[in-house]
Amino acid sequence: MKRKSFILPGFLWLMSGFHALAQSPVGFQYVNFSRVEIHDPFWTSRMDKVATVTLPVCIDQTEVKTPRIRNFEAVAAKDGRRHQGIFYDDSDVFKALEAIAYAIKMDKNPGLESKADEWIEKIAAAQLPDGYLNTYYTLNGLDKRWTDMSMHEDYNLGHMIEAGVAYFDATGKRKLLDVCIRMVDHFASLFGPGKRHWVTGHQELELALVKLYHTTSDRKYLDLANWLLEERGHGHASGYTWTEWKDTAYAQDDVPLRKVKDIKGHAVRAMYYYTGAADVAAITGDQEYLEAMKRVWEDVVFRNMYITGGIGASGSNEGFTKDYDLPNDHAYCETCASVGMVFWNQRMNALTGEAFYADVLERSLFNGALDGISYAGDQFFYGNVLASSGQHKRRDWFGTACCPANIARLLASLGNYIYSSSDRGIWIQQYISSNTVIPLKEVKVPVQVDTKYPYEGKVSIILNNEIPIETNLYLRIPGWARGEAVPGGLYRFLDPAFQWPSITVNGVKTNYTLDKGYAVLHRQWKGGDRIMLDIPMPVQRVVSDSIRYNEGKVALQRGPLVYCVEGADHEGKVFNSILPDRTAVKPVWQPNILGGTLTLEASVPALQVEPDSISVKQQWVRMTAIPYFNWANRGQNEMRVWLPRRFDGLKVD
Repeated sequence: MKRKSFILPGFLWLMSGFHALAQSPVGFQYVNFSRVEIHDPFWTSRMDKVATVTLPVCIDQTEVKTPRIRNFEAVAAKDGRRHQGIFYDDSDVFKALEAIAYAIKMDKNPGLESKADEWIEKIAAAQLPDGYLNTYYTLNGLDKRWTDMSMHEDYNLGHMIEAGVAYFDATGKRKLLDVCIRMVDHFASLFGPGKRHWVTGHQELELALVKLYHTTSDRKYLDLANWLLEERGHGHASGYTWTEWKDTAYAQDDVPLRKVKDIKGHAVRAMYYYTGAADVAAITGDQEYLEAMKRVWEDVVFRNMYITGGIGASGSNEGFTKDYDLPNDHAYCETCASVGMVFWNQRMNALTGEAFYADVLERSLFNGALDGISYAGDQFFYGNVLASSGQHKRRDWFGTACCPANIARLLASLGNYIYSSSDRGIWIQQYISSNTVIPLKEVKVPVQVDTKYPYEGKVSIILNNEIPIETNLYLRIPGWARGEAVPGGLYRFLDPAFQWPSITVNGVKTNYTLDKGYAVLHRQWKGGDRIMLDIPMPVQRVVSDSIRYNEGKVALQRGPLVYCVEGADHEGKVFNSILPDRTAVKPVWQPNILGGTLTLEASVPALQVEPDSISVKQQWVRMTAIPYFNWANRGQNEMRVWLPRRFDGLKVD
């Protein structure tokens, strides 16, 4: 689609629709979490709970209730103990360490740093002289190491690298980072061009190596990441054991990256895979990588994504089945997959400059990922269904415990997703109350954002640069604020009427250009300039014409939040009512629900079985919809996201 310019009252819009053609990488960089301070009314309490509740839960499970840390101690002790637990349990220690690093930078729990240092000492003591570090094989037999691609040696290493980099960024301490470097050097002594082939069983090492490259500036780590990406899809795994792999497509090893067209297999592995590919492409400018990722991204978002931004409908392969196969009551939607959607869409956004990637990031963050952790911060969902008869509940922990530490590290690192910059200007990507300092054209620009998003659409941005600077300010205008539910039309607004967002600068209404989904403001900015963005947030009805499970149904969305109805607000029952199209739905602030939340209220018809169990009576009841991420915090409940628009055989106006 070619770009068109046309006039709307009060604005000059440069509209760019979704397109699949690759463009030159934009090359803006996201600001690192270590340079961002968050003071957000919505997010701060959740981040505090990660530091004070979730991470202590992870520590207790890691040290006391499971043998994860004891495995490292056993390696160092050399006392003949065998490995306990699952072969990939080391990775959960590393993910928790990464989350601890982010929390330390937020200065939320001073005791975490000493605990992290204690763990790092034990990890370092378990490293072998040749650099190898994996408690499963070290305790059970080193003769089997690097013989089975599906046994997560590389996956564990990737998470250790991410933890080492994060801890170095947060504290300046490099002991864990040096452990990682020695292990990577051990790996590189065995695998690479002219050496043995290797296909990572669970992708993760690829993206971690790019982080290591950015931290050390050593090109060999980038080259190794690129080599691992190129290894897939050529049959190289045929000479190795596949204990876990069901088929090559399960681990995205059926087609080379440059030729990939469709999303397949395990959802989390796919997300980490394509995140690593985007990281490499951002540095190398590889257009074939970019084209491939755009194709597969379209397949995910256009045909295989839930309204919550969750992905991976099937529990049997923890991943994808066929297009439009998105059941609600037995959706898998692993929390880790939604976390991966945040990672991948951030990279695609930075690589292309297209805001619709940041829109999908926002959808996955506020809905699919945030649902994975309880309001109190101490219980979790592994899968995230969109309808429940009351059998689902949050869990204290899991045998495979990737999700608790994964959602913890995402929320603790929220500062990574707010700001980005290049020599062309400053981007505000996610509306979260915070402040940072962005170096720009030899001028440091302090930026402060204040908002009550996602419940309100007003955003204040103040630039506090000491000397004037002429540059662009880019403010993301979410697709839902422009009448588009999601890119590609898998979900659409039933009535897409909306008001365009307005912008003022120092109190004066300002025209702006819309480019790639961003409002672009160009001027000479002075210290103290205040920009006010006002995004209207009407209640939107969402329908999905292509998904058979949602035929005749409607979902509710306001701003970035998807809503659901839960039995706790409806005497335990949510499957006996409907939401007719003409029924008014109003937002209502409820201070007593889970610390305060914005509900959607309506009077709707419901069916009630009479005591004689023969007749059915229609009555009007009060419907209360809560943000989807809040469900199952008040006990086991019925729940549904998609609501019938009429009773079977009876239309109700």
